[in-house]
Parts: sequence; C-alpha cells; structure tokens
Amino acid sequence: MATKERYQNPVVGDSVRLKLFSFRSNNRTNFNSVDKVEIYFLDPVEVTEENPEGRRLVDTLTGASIVNVETGLYEVTVALEDTKYTIGDYVDVWYAYIEANDDLSTVENTWKIYPDLFYTSPLPIVYDFSFAFRPNKLRLGSKQYLIIDIVPNVRNASDLARYYENLAIVSPLKISITQVCGECLPAEEDLRVIAEEENVEFREKGRGYYFLDTEDWTEGLYDVWFTMEFGGNTYISSKQQLQIY
Repeated sequence: MATKERYQNPVVGDSVRLKLFSFRSNNRTNFNSVDKVEIYFLDPVEVTEENPEGRRLVDTLTGASIVNVETGLYEVTVALEDTKYTIGDYVDVWYAYIEANDDLSTVENTWKIYPDLFYTSPLPIVYDFSFAFRPNKLRLGSKQYLIIDIVPNVRNASDLARYYENLAIVSPLKISITQVCGECLPAEEDLRVIAEEENVEFREKGRGYYFLDTEDWTEGLYDVWFTMEFGGNTYISSKQQLQIY
C-alpha cells in the first residue's frame, strides 16, 4: 500500500509519515534531541474519568526510526498493521529536549485512519479539477511556500463530491515553473525552466504546499502549472502567472 502524510486519509495497511516542524524566533531550528514518539489510539472503550480521551498506547518509535530530515524538520514513518491499528482517531506525542540541560518537553499532534474508499460506476471518470495558487506576486529574493488549492468540479455537498475530495488528497501532484520569455529563444533551447514536474510533497486536504526560494531568480513573469494523476487520468492545469518584482 501507499505511504501517506497524516492529512492524506491513511487507511489500515498503508504507512503514514508523521512530520514535526520546530521553530525558534520564526526560524527553523533543531531540538537538542528527540527521545521517542508515542502513538495513542483514542479508544472510546477506554474512556474513563481519569482518561477522558480514552488514550491507549499502540506504538513507540525511538532511535533511527526518528529522522531529522533537515533543519527543523523531523519525521517518523508508521506501518499501519491491522494487528495494531484500526479506523479512528490518533495522537502522536513527541518527547524532545529543546536544549541540552532542559527537561523533557512534549509536543502533540492528531491524525485519523479512515475507511478504505471504494466506488463503482457504469461510466468512466468524467469529472475535472481546478487548480489555483497564492501568492501570485513575490519580491525577488523571497523564500516562502506557494499554497496550491485543488477543487473537484462536481456538485457540492454530494457523496460523490466528498469522495473526489478525499481521493484528491492522495493523488500525485506535480508543479512546473518556467520564465516567460516570449520569442527570445526557440522552445527547445529555452533553459529558463525553474521546476519541471517536481513533486508537491506537503499536502493537507484539498491543498498542497511548495517551497520557493527566489534568490537566484530574475525579475519578470513565470508560467506555473500543475499535473495530477487520478483514476487513471492525467489532469494538466492551464498556465497561470507568477510575478517576481
């Protein structure tokens, strides 16, 4: 099965990648160390006055299982084996030492395991998606995330619409960016490609997040478009423009 992010509707049998970002004074920074990560199931059967959420420990990850991907970003990957995990709500609790001499601190996040989605129809998939991003105007040298919105073009508030929205979360999303050059160079010789179908790895519900570092860019207009694979189809958005000034 697939490896998904916490907001990508994981199901039993998947692996879920749990990320934790850490900041100090608005800058990404590492902890001194991360001791362990505990996974709790919020079990309705275990709810008591002393345990109002019904927390039940199902997994503990330590050592090499906790990966310091880059400055201020940690992640663990959890295999959702059916002997441990079931449909419902979960909490991941990170135990970290912020400084060498600090007491152990805890950080908690939530996620959920969903029922496996299944859908049948006598017709092929005939819907479409709209893509948009913001901001579309940045100062040269800016470093920030583009927020990418994915909207299924189906009737709102229908079961089918909710089904499309859920599946769009897990569909591979790629971004392409090229500087607008007009007729200055033939297309095959235009080397102004900034990104060519790069994966948008950070996903949350109907959104994706792609980090831009424009320090080495030049002022001008850039074409931005998106490619998403879903239901055996490939959806390519129209080109939208990003201005660097």
